[in-house]
Amino acid sequence: MSKKVIVIGAGAAGLMASGVAAENGADVILIERNDRPARKVMITGKGRCNVTNNCTMINELIANVPTNGRFLYSAFSRFMPIDTMEFFEDMGVPLKVERGNRVFPESDKAVDIVDALNSFSQDAGAKRIKGRVTELTVSDGAVKGVVLEDGTEYEADAVIVATGGVSYPLTGSSGDGYELAKQVGHSVTDLKPSLVPLVCHEGFCSDLQGLSLKNVSISVIDTHSYKEVYKDFGEMLFTHFGVSGPMILSASSHLKDITPRRYEIHIDLKPAVSYEQLDKRIQRDFLENTNKNFINALDSLLPKKLVPVIVRLCGIKPATKVNQITKEQRGNLVNLLKDLKVTVLKYRPIEEAIITSGGISTKEIDPKTMESKLCKGLYFAGEVIDVDAYTGGFNLQIAFSTGRLAGESCC
Repeated sequence: MSKKVIVIGAGAAGLMASGVAAENGADVILIERNDRPARKVMITGKGRCNVTNNCTMINELIANVPTNGRFLYSAFSRFMPIDTMEFFEDMGVPLKVERGNRVFPESDKAVDIVDALNSFSQDAGAKRIKGRVTELTVSDGAVKGVVLEDGTEYEADAVIVATGGVSYPLTGSSGDGYELAKQVGHSVTDLKPSLVPLVCHEGFCSDLQGLSLKNVSISVIDTHSYKEVYKDFGEMLFTHFGVSGPMILSASSHLKDITPRRYEIHIDLKPAVSYEQLDKRIQRDFLENTNKNFINALDSLLPKKLVPVIVRLCGIKPATKVNQITKEQRGNLVNLLKDLKVTVLKYRPIEEAIITSGGISTKEIDPKTMESKLCKGLYFAGEVIDVDAYTGGFNLQIAFSTGRLAGESCC
């Protein structure tokens, strides 16, 4: 007789777990509260879906999971990024590798990844129903089934909780899994945003709202220790509240114990040139625009929206003729372009975070099976567990690896 398995949550981890369990002969019901599966996967990577990271060494994978990375050793060992890539290519989704070993579908469409996961689950035989699980039924220290919001009950020999975190609640991630885990005695660590935009002190950020900077570098300094905690090169975005964009989201996961003004972000607007080279470039521009006002002489150097802000910050009066600007003033301008500082006040709300940091304590989960140590037959997979990684495809790899392990272990 087939084992009855219920998977709660049709996200990346849940779809993988349900398909694997069904492939292994289980009678699987996948319960999802949304009309459509994997809504969060649909918006990852700006809708392109950074599906994994093409790193080949398990220690490199674990190094990119700052929270409880070693807990994932067994899960990663059983299903590495190369396995994820083979899985999707076998499902008819060609992949490509970009900067930083980030892996995307060749189509640049997240829906292709979602369709593949959905097909895998359904073709393996998992049955999906719409509903919201509000209670686990437990007897003699073992899970026996679930109860839905409308009172419907389903029996099961095993239950896999793959409900995600609390970030992006419109996708269905509202923390249901934490409440279910608490019902059987699990502890949930503090929930904090990770991979999240940052609120900054400087008023000029709102003046630059919507400005995207490409090919710039950042250095994040902890003013308590005066140490650099993160550096990167790439793209960022100014917003009405502060800063966002790929580099900033990555940086946010390195800011521990965030308090107002503890961290400073130093932006190099011209990282490809040295101070001396930039000074010579500005001298050439000034020579070509010798009778122009300062504010009108920076158009070839900076994005239009940035010009008035830089003029204001460098202290040179806008109407100053460029042939009257002193060497010292020019030096101040160069320093500003090479080191534009913004001061971090706090994270944006957790609802805007890509990933939830925190979750069900890893001390209470068997890392070799993903089974609860407190309740027999109960398993966990994906973001609901207290593991989170940097950007670059690592968080989805966690979902696939833990989902696969839970799906295999429960049968």
